[in-house]
Amino acid sequence: MAKAKAPRRTLDSYTVKHINKTIKAEDCVLMRPADQSKPQYVARIERIEADARGGNVKVHVRWYYRPEESIGGRRQFHGSKEVFLSDHYDVQSADTIEGKCTVHSFTSYTKLDAVGNDDFFCRFEYNSSTGAFNPDRVAVYCKCEMPYNPDDLMVQCEGCSDWFHPACIEMTAEEAKRLDHFFCESCSSEGQKKLQNSHAASRHSDTKVDTKRRRR
Repeated sequence: MAKAKAPRRTLDSYTVKHINKTIKAEDCVLMRPADQSKPQYVARIERIEADARGGNVKVHVRWYYRPEESIGGRRQFHGSKEVFLSDHYDVQSADTIEGKCTVHSFTSYTKLDAVGNDDFFCRFEYNSSTGAFNPDRVAVYCKCEMPYNPDDLMVQCEGCSDWFHPACIEMTAEEAKRLDHFFCESCSSEGQKKLQNSHAASRHSDTKVDTKRRRR
């Protein structure tokens, strides 16, 4: 007769001793990769389980994929801290957790004053078997018609409210940061850009974002 499987119980929370952090369901964590040359895995905890004695703690996780781990690979508009919430579920030892992190919504991420090492953002869900994304399309900007990358500096036209990469309007980033007003070629009188000094340069969001925002 097969040996009965030892019963396991669900924990509301668990303190990972080697990092002195308490985790619970729905927390996002950084997990140790099998290949130490690769970056830490990002996952969302779905459930925490332990054996009857409270030991051998396992975490049920839902993985986030980085763009380079997806079927299509990393593309120009993917941010350096962008991850996709996948349909890939797994069970791992709690001992493989190396830290906690925050996966922000896209809008919340663009409004951060500073981006820390443990800050990420997610705007897509990803099907790991088909390579499909949800949503399957997002708004595009600029003459290049690319989705917004929050790592990139952009300037907003005061006429049409579209956003533009400095390089796409034949401008350097330093010139863009000195703008006071900007009208794109379509909106400016006689096709001339109206360029002056300092506050219109910004990364895209629903409100203007400080160009000095940076990773720390």
